[in-house]
Amino acid sequence: MSSSPAVSAIDPIAEMAPLSLCAREPHVPADRLVAEMVPPPRFDSVRFATYIPDPNQPSQSEAVRVLEGFAAGLGGASAPARRSFFGFGKAKAKAPAGPRGVYLDGGYGVGKTHLLASLWHATPAEPELKAFGTFVELTNLVGALGFQQTVRTLSGHRLLCIDEFELDDPGDTVLVSTLLGKLVEAGVALAATSNTLPGKLGEGRFAAADFLREIQGLSAHFRPLRIDGEDYRHRGLPEAPAPFSDEQVKKAAHATEGASLDDFPHLLEHLARVHPSRYGALTDGVRAVCLTDVQPVPDQSTALRLVVLADRLYDREVPVLASGLPFDQLFSEEMLKGGYRKKYFRAISRLTALARDAKGLVEQ
Repeated sequence: MSSSPAVSAIDPIAEMAPLSLCAREPHVPADRLVAEMVPPPRFDSVRFATYIPDPNQPSQSEAVRVLEGFAAGLGGASAPARRSFFGFGKAKAKAPAGPRGVYLDGGYGVGKTHLLASLWHATPAEPELKAFGTFVELTNLVGALGFQQTVRTLSGHRLLCIDEFELDDPGDTVLVSTLLGKLVEAGVALAATSNTLPGKLGEGRFAAADFLREIQGLSAHFRPLRIDGEDYRHRGLPEAPAPFSDEQVKKAAHATEGASLDDFPHLLEHLARVHPSRYGALTDGVRAVCLTDVQPVPDQSTALRLVVLADRLYDREVPVLASGLPFDQLFSEEMLKGGYRKKYFRAISRLTALARDAKGLVEQ
């Protein structure tokens, strides 16, 4: 349901009525899921050269050096042959010996996604021979295409990058691990980042041991790269801006072309009716998200859906202007101490960054 405020016939801003996320119910065809397996817009222009290592964290510079070499090694004749969408064509190449994967091991906000996207960009192959997506997007692809079709579709790729590999759902972990095993046999190189297992998500804890254990027989194919550091989004940046008033948010929404305006509790209800694989499509064409009456998230299922939306907004660099409570009060103390706390901290960090980006909407 739309939360756009009613405007009178003489209201001067009536002609620029904002959009409403609650009014959208997007449907995403399977071929779009495949075509969109590229780094998100926020990471279109990132490269190894644009990653700024923390001088106090030498592991960051070392990770860049190793990944540059890994990318360069993917341009040889050992790469798998190109295939059609349905996997028919040339016979697959035999996978070369040695590690065919790298695992970027670090806490949130140290630039793992920046490095993963830089690896995708640096790999010498046509875009259709490289795939980049989150773990959730990969499982959604399997759900849309089926397991065997997904294997055929991705087996012709030179590189598969998986951001935020989920280790907190055993069923999905086994599914994706089996898929990756098939892709390794086809000669596809792998790169991944991940979260950690429930109960082990303390800030700064590293996940390499958990990751390598959970992917079982694939561990020999991955070289872990530990990346130390603190959340760069808070490194030398000002504190998150305080929430604005309802009136300021509504006025900015009407004055900003392409802005959406929704009541936060109603948006949370709407997210329950839209599959998370469609949250990216939910924000198509939206240039700013304006939310009124931000309140604490009521339960864990709702919280996890909000995490996915925050990720999609952050990927697309969509500023978020809000009234109500500040974003660091979205999740209860119990949630922030539970098994998914790393996801919640990431959402807070990303929404805070987007709130900073939105300040200009009120000042214009």
